[in-house]
Amino acid sequence: MNQVEQVVIKKDDDLIKNERVKALKNHLELNDKETNQITLENGESFHYGDKEYLVLTEDEAEEKATDYIKESVWAFKSSFLSSHTGIDEDVFKLLSEKCEDSNDAILSMIKDFDHFVGDAISSDGRGHFMSTYDGEEHIEEINGDEYFIYRTN
Repeated sequence: MNQVEQVVIKKDDDLIKNERVKALKNHLELNDKETNQITLENGESFHYGDKEYLVLTEDEAEEKATDYIKESVWAFKSSFLSSHTGIDEDVFKLLSEKCEDSNDAILSMIKDFDHFVGDAISSDGRGHFMSTYDGEEHIEEINGDEYFIYRTN
């Protein structure tokens, strides 16, 4: 069993000054004592109680959403895939039976992947791909920088 390294963020630690922690604190409307209960796992996932969050910059959120979309093109609606490949929807209906195994084949048919990603995010919102809990994206501004928060459990 893999053991997840867990770092407890305490008020006096440098992490409490971290802008991502401040963004999550603001989003969750926590006081300092509650903020001290936030933990960081794998250098990326923030935990508060039994809830897990990603707190990302715009570029990080775009990169992660793009990666997620790239790994899950097999799950897109056949009409959406058809519009980005010029291939009949029935082909994608057949391929969908193979689920994840058809991902690479479908990916190779997409004419302009950047446009595909942009269209997917424009249609469903980035939170749909990033927030496995509720599909929501929340934005907090700290010192002029925007942080995008996604609940992942």
